[in-house]
Amino acid sequence: MISRRKFLSGLSAMPIAMQPMLAAAQTPLGPLAMPPLLDATGTGRFHLAAQRGTTAFVDAGTSETWGFNQAHLGPTLRIATGQTTAAEVQNTLDEPISVHWHGLMVPGDADGGPHQTISQGETWTPELAITQPTCTAWYHSHVHGSTARQVQKGLAGVLQIVDGQDEARGLPNAYGVDDLTLVLQDRRFDRRGQIDYAPAMPDQMMGFTGDTMVVNGQVGRTAVVPQGLVRLRLVNGSNARIYPLSLSDGREVHLIATDNGYLDHPIALSELTIAPGERFEVLIDFSDGRDIALVSAPNPNEMMGGMMGGASNESAFVVLPFAVDSSLPATKDQLPDDIGGSRPQDDGTGADVRNMTLDMQMGMGMMLRRADNRFSINSAAFAMDQINFDIPRGTVERWSITADMMMHPFHIHGVSFQVLLQGGRAPAPQNTGWKDTVLVHGSAELLVRFGQGASRETPFMYHCHILEHEDGGMMGQFTVG
Repeated sequence: MISRRKFLSGLSAMPIAMQPMLAAAQTPLGPLAMPPLLDATGTGRFHLAAQRGTTAFVDAGTSETWGFNQAHLGPTLRIATGQTTAAEVQNTLDEPISVHWHGLMVPGDADGGPHQTISQGETWTPELAITQPTCTAWYHSHVHGSTARQVQKGLAGVLQIVDGQDEARGLPNAYGVDDLTLVLQDRRFDRRGQIDYAPAMPDQMMGFTGDTMVVNGQVGRTAVVPQGLVRLRLVNGSNARIYPLSLSDGREVHLIATDNGYLDHPIALSELTIAPGERFEVLIDFSDGRDIALVSAPNPNEMMGGMMGGASNESAFVVLPFAVDSSLPATKDQLPDDIGGSRPQDDGTGADVRNMTLDMQMGMGMMLRRADNRFSINSAAFAMDQINFDIPRGTVERWSITADMMMHPFHIHGVSFQVLLQGGRAPAPQNTGWKDTVLVHGSAELLVRFGQGASRETPFMYHCHILEHEDGGMMGQFTVG
């Protein structure tokens, strides 16, 4: 078994200099808990209730929070591919919410976007007909103008699509033992321990970043792992922070899945950058029994002219320490050669091209605009009653995205796409799988397939996943039919 002293001595011996965002990150408080698992693969149905609660994140006191079926965040939903799952989402809060299934390829009337709000006391009952490959997705509220605040309060959770074949793939799959679900978020807390979400103008411009690392709704915890292969399902649920992740002793992680499914084989990486809305699955080999930590470089987002998204004195920080417990069952000790997934290989020749610019106002031009009209795409801020374009179902398009002012994580609802180019070059290895969210740094070209229908009443969205930008108008909508 591990001990507090053993972990602290291991942390002090880490071979890189790390300055945590929060002093508590240096003093682990106990083992990290996984979100409760809500497995709907047998019943074909699940129930979520948005509710109020209180959560003690830091020693200063408890905070008012929101969650699904609990005080903060939601359970890990597990649903089966090839099966239609009946969802039931109840709103017990005193304002409208929605639940967007981020990463699911479902029709617009089941997508849970801004047009599908659930009022106080109401219940939404979509059917999720899942035909896509196994992957890690997530769900969160998506009310226009309130998304950033409602996600900060806790209206988010993880969603797994499974096919029951992970054992045959040679992948760790014991939930919470060697298969860890990790929701990465950053928060600010006031002196009473309350979540402090009061975005000033710089927060609106750059996106709201916190000074405290929170994993699965917990601060200062340690992930206890077996002495073998461990799988991490990483979800960036932050409003704006980008995490350039690595391991404290320099060992590699092995990427096995991107947003929308498994790769064909693992890719060894020394660093993995994860932007808001993205999900990655990686394997880490703990067979040497050494305690290490997942660390992040500072938020790299920067506006032209040098304005940073995070604090100017920020340095590398601990995201999550890992402590090896040899008494836990280590079921896998060898990396699989073939995972059985795929990587898109099309070149986009002959596809219609759609150009998009992610626009930002600067200085007084931003301050004088309404809160929902400070950002835009192709010079048009989001309007609930304005469909930006219509796409025939079955179409493949090449989307060219440009973002000159800063980096923007770009998400498209209801689709899976191939990243063709990033900044005019071949995509980074981590973006060679199927994606639905990609970090645009300067420019990106995507090959997008539109296989699900969406009506004018329940269209699909495309937007920046910096939530303050999304709420501020950097979003559009389209139909597929």
